[in-house]
Amino acid sequence: MQPRNMSMSGVVDLAAVKAAGEAKAKAEQARAEAARQGGTAAVPPASLVIDTDEARFERDVLQQSAEVPVVIDFWAEWCEPCKQLSPLLERLATEYNGRFVLAKIDVDANQMLMQQFGVQGIPAVFAVVAGQALPLFQGAAPEAQIRQTLDQLVQVAEERFGLTGLTVDTEAGEAQPAPAPAGPYDALLGAAVDALDAGDFAGAVQAYKNVLADDPGNTEAKLGLAQAELLGRVKGMDPQKVRKDAADAPADVPAQIAAADLDLVGGHVEDAFGRLVDTVRRTAGEERDTARKRLLELFEVVGAEDPRVTAARQALARVLF
Repeated sequence: MQPRNMSMSGVVDLAAVKAAGEAKAKAEQARAEAARQGGTAAVPPASLVIDTDEARFERDVLQQSAEVPVVIDFWAEWCEPCKQLSPLLERLATEYNGRFVLAKIDVDANQMLMQQFGVQGIPAVFAVVAGQALPLFQGAAPEAQIRQTLDQLVQVAEERFGLTGLTVDTEAGEAQPAPAPAGPYDALLGAAVDALDAGDFAGAVQAYKNVLADDPGNTEAKLGLAQAELLGRVKGMDPQKVRKDAADAPADVPAQIAAADLDLVGGHVEDAFGRLVDTVRRTAGEERDTARKRLLELFEVVGAEDPRVTAARQALARVLF
């Protein structure tokens, strides 16, 4: 997925999001009340990066956007580029010291918000300023480009909407929760995550398999294994060649499987599922079974509760039976 620059001048109404206008009005009233009482209180640094969802979106994003630009990071656990972009955005949110707030939205758990913003692939980054949405960029953009976009966002917020950001209390600290008791497989699961972070996908696969050997039903290990195997398969692929091979040979099962893996890693979940369902439909015998098994493996990566998995399972059943 290539980064895609969006014009900061293209401010559009966020009509698709529930009660955007009312949220903006409420936020403006709150800001006026705070001004009458001597200004907005300083916020702790931890409040500059938040996880939000559909239930809290009005409060966390729409209402807050009348005080400060809110940058939205659409991400998912299985999205490899997200693992590069999200920590960078979190670091920049702290560095910009209240000039914007970063709201992270897990698309797997918040499909409605993903659809309302018109997100086609992740990572995708938007901003909301005074109840209005601005598309920023899609894909893991370089840091210099992200900084330039954020500088422009801050300038637009100040000049067009009069938003100067939040005051951050750098001395504020928060009590740390007591650590959870260590589980029997925490060390192995931690080793697998460390291996993933280091790009050692084979090591991560083995660590997850070690857990599953003792606990075959371990959900975290199952998901981690599926992700590690997927990342190991796409490592070293030439995306242009893989996609050309798939386009040139629609009936070539290995070519379609490789392209589906790339689709999924790039955040194009429905494309990956649709490609393999079509491959199952066009093939028979051992080739059909190979495509079907890979599709089931990709279901594991995304998660059984995801509505895209449910829809793809139904499509698979139709072509099989």
